[in-house]
Amino acid sequence: MTRRGAPAGNPIEPSSERSATGADRRTVAADDVRTNNYMCVSCHILPMARLERLRVYPIKGLDGIELETAELLAGGTLASDREFALFDADGEVLNGKRTERVHDLRTDFDPGVATPSQRRGGGEAAETAVLEVEAPDGEVVRFELETETGRDRAADWFGDFFDVELTLERDRTLGYVDRREMGPSVISTATLETVADWFDDEGMTVEGARRRLRANVEIGGVEPFWEDRFVGEDAPAFEVDGVRFEGVTPCGRCVVPRRDPESGEPIEEFRQRFVEKREETFPDWADADAFDHYYTVMLISRVAEADRGETLRVGDSVRVVDD
Repeated sequence: MTRRGAPAGNPIEPSSERSATGADRRTVAADDVRTNNYMCVSCHILPMARLERLRVYPIKGLDGIELETAELLAGGTLASDREFALFDADGEVLNGKRTERVHDLRTDFDPGVATPSQRRGGGEAAETAVLEVEAPDGEVVRFELETETGRDRAADWFGDFFDVELTLERDRTLGYVDRREMGPSVISTATLETVADWFDDEGMTVEGARRRLRANVEIGGVEPFWEDRFVGEDAPAFEVDGVRFEGVTPCGRCVVPRRDPESGEPIEEFRQRFVEKREETFPDWADADAFDHYYTVMLISRVAEADRGETLRVGDSVRVVDD
């Protein structure tokens, strides 16, 4: 089973080829990236830039899982990300914005081994989608979410826990992401390190910042707030081993990041300190007009339609593209 928050381990070497789809754009050989031999007038190869982590949140509002690979769905989101969500009788989603009790639960999820494209081709997962939940009293329950019966059992259990009537819905084509017309969220490892340092006196770790901010795609080997460059006038795009990402909007933050992901305990005056530090460290090269306020961190991106259906892999090389 893919463990919650498990380290990705040593990144694999950047791949120099993928499927035939889009192969004409996948021109940077792995050896060229490692030795910085590649020259291009329309793009910037970042020799150390790589896809550091992939994380999805199968049940909206609950814990994420780390993956070594993730397929991009036709809607532009990552497979298994927010694939399930809990809704009340009024059709309102239950998540961390609504109740801090989500932090009382530890969850893990096994999506099975079949990718969406394998399922379309008749492939079968070795194990159906299984959700494991640990309650505050140590009770551990498991639900098979491939079946309606399993989803109903899970909805009843969560309804009892949150004391509200719930249904567990599924969307395999897009997921229940907040911005359904957009794609994966992106952040750099250096940004997470910087944010954790702002709250070091509160005991925030880099992993704690990672769990508070809940990004899908984490880029290593770049500077803090690297992702800020992809919004605004004349903003470039970037590619992860040929898969094109375009910036759509900076991510304004809600109440969730101020809470400890384990205990739910809030950091007092979190927003005020965050805004002050963000303003102090705002990059000179970022377009300030693209940001409505400083309580923002992380990029909401859009994946080019031609690249949907491709697979991202931890260790993939990253380049900034000006065109």
